[in-house]
Amino acid sequence: MTALIQTLATPDGALTILADAEQRVLASGWTDDHEAIIARVHPSLRPGEIVEGVTDAADAALAYYAGELTAIETVRVRQRGTELQQAGWAALRRIAAGSPLTYSEFAIELGSPQAVRAAASICARNAPALFVPCHRVLRADGSLGGFAWGLPVKQRLLDRESAGR
Repeated sequence: MTALIQTLATPDGALTILADAEQRVLASGWTDDHEAIIARVHPSLRPGEIVEGVTDAADAALAYYAGELTAIETVRVRQRGTELQQAGWAALRRIAAGSPLTYSEFAIELGSPQAVRAAASICARNAPALFVPCHRVLRADGSLGGFAWGLPVKQRLLDRESAGR
């Protein structure tokens, strides 16, 4: 399978998107290091060939940065994981911009109020960042917690979404 990789300039730095032949985002993140993006993809989904090209998701990302915060919601993604991870990634997509949840609230959304660590793990293993907005989950005290692409990027994304409400 041949996949496309594209790096965009954004206010938060380089955003690289890896999409499969059907234009589903396999991974994305704020780096121009293609290997770092590829490493986030589940081994069974890693493409045999990757070429630089234009991804459909790039338009949605640019629209998001232009203030159309809902533009990322319809971008198709593809991840492989457990049933709980799949449910978690779908739940992340339902968190509205400007309305972040705590890890505890996210665990409740998953139907497992005691599964706070699992909820955090689901966020940590999320490959198509931005399009599956794991940055919208915070610690119980409102602090940022973790983010694969750095806490400054997470804070700017949250600030942008809060201002856009």
